[in-house]
Amino acid sequence: MNLKEQIARDLTQAMKTGQKLRLETLRTIRAALTEREIEKRGSGIEMSPEDELAVLARAAKKRRESIDQFRKGGRMDLVDQEEQELAIIQEYLPKQLSVEEVEAVINKVIADSGASSPAEFGKVMPAVMKEVKGKADGRTVQELVKKALGA
Repeated sequence: MNLKEQIARDLTQAMKTGQKLRLETLRTIRAALTEREIEKRGSGIEMSPEDELAVLARAAKKRRESIDQFRKGGRMDLVDQEEQELAIIQEYLPKQLSVEEVEAVINKVIADSGASSPAEFGKVMPAVMKEVKGKADGRTVQELVKKALGA
């Protein structure tokens, strides 16, 4: 069962159980997946599982950014809603790596590339993101890479 089918099944279940926030969040995810599928169809390329994960990762990133902004604005009611939506989205994402696991990947990439200074950030960051794609937040990875390179 692909992601879109799983979301459709879960959406039906949310309707039956009356889970309003879950229903709205799943509808948003389904719409984003459909939109991406239509974009891909125009180029004649099928939607891959990586494309589906990218859509989910973008949705999760959007929620995290909203949470930060709402916190700054003192809108705790909206922070709670966005956190609940983020939790629903994360159910469909692969298990996120811990900070220690990300640091291990960073150290391996640094050792393999021979990077030793903050000037080589541009060489290390893309390689790390390729390794942890969909399994770690980009902002966290960026901070850890800078720290590892002594920036």
